[in-house]
Amino acid sequence: MVIQRWSVNFSTSESSFQNFSTNISFLDPLVPQDTSGLSRTGHTVVAVFLGLILVLGFLNNLLVLLIFARFQSLRTPINLILLNISVSDMLVCIFGTPFSFAASLRGRWLIGDHGCKWYGFANSLFGIVSLVSLSILSYERYSTVLRSAKVDVSDYRKAWLCVAGSWLYSLVWTLPPFLGWSSYGPEGAGTSCSVQWHQRSAANVSYVVCLFIFCLILPLLLMIFCYTRILMAVRGVTKINLKSAQRRENHILLMVVSMVTCYLLCWMPYGVMALVATFGRMGLVTPTTSIVPSILAKSSTVFNPILYFYRCFVAFLKCQPDPQTNLTLTAQQSSRAEEQARNSTPLLLQKPGVALPPVQASSLETPAGPQMGLEQRSLIL
Repeated sequence: MVIQRWSVNFSTSESSFQNFSTNISFLDPLVPQDTSGLSRTGHTVVAVFLGLILVLGFLNNLLVLLIFARFQSLRTPINLILLNISVSDMLVCIFGTPFSFAASLRGRWLIGDHGCKWYGFANSLFGIVSLVSLSILSYERYSTVLRSAKVDVSDYRKAWLCVAGSWLYSLVWTLPPFLGWSSYGPEGAGTSCSVQWHQRSAANVSYVVCLFIFCLILPLLLMIFCYTRILMAVRGVTKINLKSAQRRENHILLMVVSMVTCYLLCWMPYGVMALVATFGRMGLVTPTTSIVPSILAKSSTVFNPILYFYRCFVAFLKCQPDPQTNLTLTAQQSSRAEEQARNSTPLLLQKPGVALPPVQASSLETPAGPQMGLEQRSLIL
């Protein structure tokens, strides 16, 4: 009887030891997974949002690829940059979001330390490619519309260099954690991984600051500068009372506000959270509060295709003819109307020695020619 009782106690002790060992192995190296304080319901809610982002992001970007395959005239050099954004977003949906979605369903990270590092690297790589491509796109539009020198938008070599440059630039900033400059590890509730924002070492702090400046702030400032200059030029055209120019101003204003707002909503909370976690009081950014910025950043894979390809979505779903042809016809009609309005404008309204704004000049080019303005050739407008 005594032996039997001792055996029961030993079994209980062994069970406790096994549980203790399990907890230790679970917490090392993924500490936040067990200390997040996120309830089972909380993990389920996160899984629902990630599932929606996964499905919608994949389908939207797949539809973009189908549109490019369907309409041959859309395969222009400048649209390669748009395609690059879609490809990087789809890669996030394939190699990133499924792992965090599955982890949220189970309430813990499932693919180990090496999988965590891969997840952090892949999401950072594809995300920065998308952000850099957006800024390159804004500069290309700025160069085409406002620069006095003619810009040949039919140059495929330049477009491919921009695409390759975005990937190289992203690699420059995402490989250092593997080389000792910061590191990748678990974040939030332990169901996703990223740069270790909470580490306070000099190497990690310097990396976070550089990443914030060169991969978030600079692309944002470039976008704001380029689109503001374009909008100012278009506003100058409206001073001579061109109805088509007024419509273009309203359209570009909506475009600028939409793109910058989407950029800010998706990425700025995540960047600010990283800075607060790095420089703020210890424990100020809890695992639970860091979930929302992470989800917003991932949601960019859903919004980017809608924001940049909505016209082609409509044409594709309605089985309409080539949308680029429709855009070209509209541009031709608009150009003829503006030219007639310009010829009929009193000379008093035309300041001596001042040419018409570059936006109008670019609109008077032959739409089918290589020098056609980017606002006519790009899918964004």
